[in-house]
Amino acid sequence: MIKNKRNLFFLSIVFLFSIDSDADKNLESLMSVLYSQTSGEIKATFVQTYNTATELLDEAISDSDWDAVLESEGETNRTPAIILDVDETVLDNTPFNARSIMNQTNYPEGWDIWIYEEKATLIPGVKDFLLSAQNKGVKIFYVTNRRTVYEEATKNNIKKLGLPFDDDIDVLLTRGENGWGSSKASRRSHVSKDHRVIMMFGDNLNDFFDLPDKADYVTRKNSVLKYENMWGNKWFMLANPVYGHWEQSIYGFELLDDESKTKAKLENIRVN
Repeated sequence: MIKNKRNLFFLSIVFLFSIDSDADKNLESLMSVLYSQTSGEIKATFVQTYNTATELLDEAISDSDWDAVLESEGETNRTPAIILDVDETVLDNTPFNARSIMNQTNYPEGWDIWIYEEKATLIPGVKDFLLSAQNKGVKIFYVTNRRTVYEEATKNNIKKLGLPFDDDIDVLLTRGENGWGSSKASRRSHVSKDHRVIMMFGDNLNDFFDLPDKADYVTRKNSVLKYENMWGNKWFMLANPVYGHWEQSIYGFELLDDESKTKAKLENIRVN
């Protein structure tokens, strides 16, 4: 009887989500975008994250064994550095997500237009932290999976916001540049050759370490515990409820229609 009730509940939800799916296909992300744009709670987590990192800066700089990169070669006397992802770690792109909802479009439609506008704003807390790090002699690197074609617009956006951006070497490392793929491991290694990376920041597990290709969400969750000593001192995760590999892992990274995605998500929520 209980099983039948659960099945009826599941079918009812799927039916509701499938009604007029063309008109409502992006409303599923409405709550997450609203939360990201309006809640004091998510702003508090961002500020909390960067405040915590600021308090650890002096210790991380002075400790020659303090290294955040798993791929590091471990050489001594390297200049301290910080690696940050860009989107939803440094730059807030939720207006683009809001446009997608209102225009009933899906990524990547409109993404290039948004980037070339150079209008993304700052994630709360990041500017004060990075300026403090820069003043202490720390080199700042931005490692992003934005494609190389967007490099100039991304650099302009970052500079307009008054963030550290050195021109003596390449500090914005994009996907496709120098043959780099979507994995950030090679770019982390590239930075760590001449720099001791003391901290890394991102909104995706792959910003910190590589996972097996198309790892499911159980594997992703379990992998966090493997590196539990890194979180909160060398690695800093920022919440992103709007998009990411966390969502794609629920339906196996397959290209599904909206109804099938919703069905997969409903099959994976816990009710007890």
